[in-house]
Amino acid sequence: MCEYCGCQALSSIDELTREHETVVNTIRLVRDAHGAGDVPRMAALAREIAAVLGPHTRVEEGGLFPALADDFPEKIAALEEEHRVVEAVLGAAGDGVPADPAWPGRLIEVLALLREHILKEQDGVFPAALATLTTEQWEAVEAVRARVTPGAHRPPA
Repeated sequence: MCEYCGCQALSSIDELTREHETVVNTIRLVRDAHGAGDVPRMAALAREIAAVLGPHTRVEEGGLFPALADDFPEKIAALEEEHRVVEAVLGAAGDGVPADPAWPGRLIEVLALLREHILKEQDGVFPAALATLTTEQWEAVEAVRARVTPGAHRPPA
């Protein structure tokens, strides 16, 4: 986790990082459930991860990524594609336990991808954003956050 460049001092990055930490902690619980053969628990945890990632992804794709896309078009496109892959597997548990017997294995695989994705964002995207985004671009990121999580309490920036 990026703790050396100062990017987490920005409320937008701090919030995204805290969401990543929630997801990483939940991934550990999914692995435990997988080890126990508890597929219903895995599905419930997948829904919890999806609930965190829904607004998180909208903030990234609606605010942060567009501000970085001109400088890093291939990297941003790859990150967005990874979002779609993760969403598809998590979404299979949206209405309950998936009937596909291969789903638990796919979930474990996609959570490994998600863990690597989080590291790419925290060690690459967030420091790059700190170095390149303007005040107006940070305000745009905050505006997206306000739209996707209305009523959420945020400390002043």
